[in-house]
Amino acid sequence: MEMTLLNNQNKSSRLRGLAPSLLAAAALQFAAVVVGFSQASAADVPASTIGAITPGAHTSLGALKHVKAGLLDISYAELGPADGPVVILLHGWPYDINAYADVAPALADKGYRVLIPSARGYGDTHFLSAKTVRNGQPAALATDLIDFMDALKIKTAVLGGFDWGARTADIVAALWPERVKALVAVSGYLIGSQEAGKAPLPPAAELQWWYQFYFATERGRLGYEKNTHDFAKLIWKLASPQWNFDDATYERSAASLQNPDHVAVSIFNYRWRLGLVKGEARYDALEKKLAVFPSISVPTITLEGDANGAPHPPAEAYAKRFTGKYEYRLLTGGVGHNLPQEAPKAFAQAVIDADHL
Repeated sequence: MEMTLLNNQNKSSRLRGLAPSLLAAAALQFAAVVVGFSQASAADVPASTIGAITPGAHTSLGALKHVKAGLLDISYAELGPADGPVVILLHGWPYDINAYADVAPALADKGYRVLIPSARGYGDTHFLSAKTVRNGQPAALATDLIDFMDALKIKTAVLGGFDWGARTADIVAALWPERVKALVAVSGYLIGSQEAGKAPLPPAAELQWWYQFYFATERGRLGYEKNTHDFAKLIWKLASPQWNFDDATYERSAASLQNPDHVAVSIFNYRWRLGLVKGEARYDALEKKLAVFPSISVPTITLEGDANGAPHPPAEAYAKRFTGKYEYRLLTGGVGHNLPQEAPKAFAQAVIDADHL
């Protein structure tokens, strides 16, 4: 797929050229213990250019590892040298760690230690206690990431993500900037609050959130439970209308959705956004901070595909939220919502470039 990369050399004129989106408001609805650890810095991995990557060339991330972290036993992939600077890649809904099957080896070849955890409700990640609420609220997922870093004695890392993963990365970068060396976020700033979620949107924007309203009903919960495989495949097609993924590609990720907590975590997330369920008290302080839309000061590159069919804000709606070194990149040529899997070279390059901003 041929793509054109627009950099940040003339940001203001580029942003004025982007069409306003009805989805801007939609996407905005949405004390860690630092342990001592000697790890490499960006200086040990010089800025370089990622070579050609054929999307789908890699079909496995190798044997997975496990670590007990916070409320979870987290399953994760690890590639690259153990003493390399750390990159943590975060997947979204309804995707999984295989979204980074091409990105991770490219970064590992450049000397990075690449970690890709399965989020709660995905793959072989499981709750340590049957009594724990199967909570999908954003602050819970962000806390999971901090717990994961602490468990592996990772002081700082470059974070990259899309969809739920981008939101988690945004939150950690905003609330724990000392833990984030740099950030790569597809669709930019995705921090939201329940209060923001109360505001009605224009009809076209509401239409794209159809599944959120479906999940608000018991019929929707039962429907997703019964038809998880086909439902998620439909989301893939709608979110990336020009991505011609094959059955084998989808099935590798669909296996992760068989996690016994997947439906509960997913439904909780979307019902929480609409204020239909209360979050846990343990996350109240974090949600209060997120409700004021905190700025992100760490070096950041945001990415967008020109054929993203999922709800997402226009770049001009969130650029001011990034107060540090910042670039926005638009990928053309039919790139959809699962940007790292559809355009792995561009995503991997953004990670290296963000690390050297």
